[in-house]
Amino acid sequence: MIETKRVAPMHLILAPLWGMFALFINVASANETHKRLDDRQSAMIPIAALTASGDTHKLTGALNTGLDNGLTINEIKEIFIHSYAYAGFPRALNGIMTFMDVVSKREANGVKDNIGKEATPVPDDYDANSFGHQVRNNLTGRDMTNRTTGYAGFVPTIETFLVEHLFADIFYRDVLNVQDRELLTISILAAMPGAEAQLTSHMKLSLRVGYSPSQLLDFTQVLSASVSHDSASRARTVLGTVTDIDATAGTVNSVSVNTDSTVTQGSLAYFSGVAKVSSRFSSPVNNHYRGAIVEFEAGARTAWHTHPLGQTLIIISGKGLVQSEGHDVQEMLPGNVITIPPNTRHWHGAAKDSPMSHIAISTPENGNTVTWMEQVIDETETKAQ
Repeated sequence: MIETKRVAPMHLILAPLWGMFALFINVASANETHKRLDDRQSAMIPIAALTASGDTHKLTGALNTGLDNGLTINEIKEIFIHSYAYAGFPRALNGIMTFMDVVSKREANGVKDNIGKEATPVPDDYDANSFGHQVRNNLTGRDMTNRTTGYAGFVPTIETFLVEHLFADIFYRDVLNVQDRELLTISILAAMPGAEAQLTSHMKLSLRVGYSPSQLLDFTQVLSASVSHDSASRARTVLGTVTDIDATAGTVNSVSVNTDSTVTQGSLAYFSGVAKVSSRFSSPVNNHYRGAIVEFEAGARTAWHTHPLGQTLIIISGKGLVQSEGHDVQEMLPGNVITIPPNTRHWHGAAKDSPMSHIAISTPENGNTVTWMEQVIDETETKAQ
């Protein structure tokens, strides 16, 4: 006997969605100005933005970071599905191919990433036109059904596609929620020159679905650190028009204390052993410097890598090792300051018999601070070549 999968009637499925919208809007009204983006949200931003800009090299690093910060494989797949509606099939497909390569390499290195949930199937009585209009109306807070002016009147077909595909078929997919999708949208639009009008509209919608002004300021900082100065500049300019935040200032006018000590584990694609990264910081002047505290367990080390404008390491505790290609391994002890020249292939980490922690400071070039390479395979590579 063949079992048929029973799906709840459309009105029962829609009810929780409208409740979700109401919850987001109430949260937005509360205006919790000190809320911050969490690691998962911060990891989604560069994946969407770099997909839209077509920078697959930097996208590789963002994908590894996203998986390390708790994004599931299906959530990242959904980012590409959402991205194609705003950035087009070519960029989305390039992103998907890049992700396939990342997942394959992580699997080869023994990393078991969380697959995550699948999207809920649409019910038998699914009406894309009705559902899409209700989603858009609830999102914007006004009735936009049966529009006959503007682009909707000039090209009615694109209005149908927008309603029935984007706001219905794509938004129905519950792998990501409405808040996630708005964050992805502003990430994509910030990466695309000439889309400032749409970015302004969706920045306002981001406030409406529950993001605080401080979270949107975090959003611009993630763009600056992980995507590009240009994308961050566009986002800051728009943010200043929709909130009372002056996000375009290049300097700070008073002493600020960074209390964010969030710890993430270094990707197994770039580190062997356990290395934890915390207390990230960056210059208030764009592209001047970035840094963090990195703690290596005994025997842990980086893969081979280079920095376009070099790097400075300041050893805090323990005993470490550093080697540039073709030279002997050197010991690093607390108080030592290590200068790594630009584009010099090297690795560093903890000695086998001691953990080690250091402050790492780099200057970005075109938004990039590091190029990762292969792992240090065996002990022969830690001797002079």
